[in-house]
Formats: sequence, C-alpha cells, structure tokens
Amino acid sequence: MTDALLPLTPAPTALVLVLASLTSLGAAAQVPAGAPLWELGGVAVGVSQQAYPGSDQQVKRALALPFFVYRGEVLRADRDTAGLRAVKTDNFEIDVGVAGAFGSNSNAIEARRGMRDLGTLVELGPRLKWNLGAAPGGGLWRAEFPLRAVFDLSDGAARRGLSFEPKLVFDRQTRSGWRYSTSVSAIVADTQLARTFYEVGGDYATPFRPAYTAKSGLLAWRLSTFASRELSPDWRLFGFARLDSVAGSANENSPLVRQTNGASIGLGVAYTWMRSAQRGND
Repeated sequence: MTDALLPLTPAPTALVLVLASLTSLGAAAQVPAGAPLWELGGVAVGVSQQAYPGSDQQVKRALALPFFVYRGEVLRADRDTAGLRAVKTDNFEIDVGVAGAFGSNSNAIEARRGMRDLGTLVELGPRLKWNLGAAPGGGLWRAEFPLRAVFDLSDGAARRGLSFEPKLVFDRQTRSGWRYSTSVSAIVADTQLARTFYEVGGDYATPFRPAYTAKSGLLAWRLSTFASRELSPDWRLFGFARLDSVAGSANENSPLVRQTNGASIGLGVAYTWMRSAQRGND
C-alpha cells in the first residue's frame, strides 16, 4: 500500500475513491527496495471530502475494494502512475499520473441547488517529477508538474477541461515505521474546468445566486499530508488530510464560493493477499 492501487471494479465512484485517496497516499513514500513485482489484496477506506474548493459542505463515502499493484519498468500501476513510465533517471521521471474527486448531487449542496450535478471526475495526463535532494530528518524534496485532462465518469467520460498542479513535496520515513509526505501546490484550471465548478448560467440564476461567468486561472491552493504504517507484513494502515483555499483565486467572487478554506480527510486499512516472488522495478 505504499503504491497506487489499480482497482478491479468498473464502478465510477469506486474508481475515483481509490485514485483520489490511495494513489495520493502512495506518494507518501519511496517504493521499498526489493518490493514485489505485483501484489493483490483488498482495501477499506472512509473519506470526508469538500464538495469542491469553496464549498461549505462535505461529501462522505466509505468503500471496500480489491486492488492490484504492478511495478514494471515501463508498464506500472505504481504510486499514482497510471499505466506508463516513459523516462526515469536519478533526478527526473516522466509518467502518466492520475487523480480524481467524488461527484455530488447538486440538490444536496445548498449553493448549487437546482443546478447540474457535479459528476465523478477523474484526471489523467503526463507528469514530470524532479528529485531535489536531501531534506531535514533524512527526508527528500521533490517537485512535480502534472498536466491532466479532466473527465466526468458520470456523463460518459465527457471532457471537463484541463488542470495543471505544480507541487513541492517532502517525503520521509521514520525509524518507527511511519512513511509520510507533506506537499503544497497550486491548482490552475482552464476556462472549461473553471465553468464546471463556478459558473452560474442565466437559467440557474436566482435572487440569492446571481449569474456569473467563470474565468481560467488559479482554482485553489492546496496543503496535503499523507501517512502510512505497516501493522504486519500483510496489513497497512493509512490516512490523509488536505486543506484547500480559494483565497486570491480567479473565481473567488463566484456566488458558488461559500467559504475560503475547506478540509478533506480519509482513513483506511489495506490487506495484501498475494504477492509475487519476483522483485519489481523502483
């Protein structure tokens, strides 16, 4: 569970839960030396997620799923790599990254009542990772530059725009066995993605929710922390916390923005049922 998990279920909500929560967790530590080429197991997670940056309401989910990890040299379901790792050197890596977010019924979100639902979103695209060297306490610094297309799985994988999220990451493993990372990032969206979250068309305008035209630019600032610990060779505990802020963002004045800061948290446990004797690639 130090790596991203490839779910064995096609359910959109299940897919995004694993991608958004567990793949992010995988970034919390380096792959252990000599890790198996593949692993098969199950994971149970609970998540409370801000409905969208600027929302004053939460979306809550709990789920149990099987997972599959594969650590090939090029083909991978590893950490938050989704399928291919094109380049890897001591300092740089280029791969295809993945992320996601839960959808929400707009009638359950007061600010969006009567509007189109926010669908289950998955993000997929190339990412450059740059290892910056040693950090305090035996940790490592890393910069990441993912550019991702956003698709709505609740609407036939319709495209919802592009996101770019430059990120600075601190990774560390403690002597007690905890692996964790902390990161700070800025999420930048094109006009199409900004409209998905913040635009209010004339048909949806009310006296309390005036029409608004969304703009491209900064979507949110994000501060994240992820942690995991082996309870035994087969069991791993993990969790994450995330703070999003729309302070100074391009659409801070949208009537759909109800608060500046919002938090998301998750907690789970994973069990590895089978693993290969063959070692994978780091």
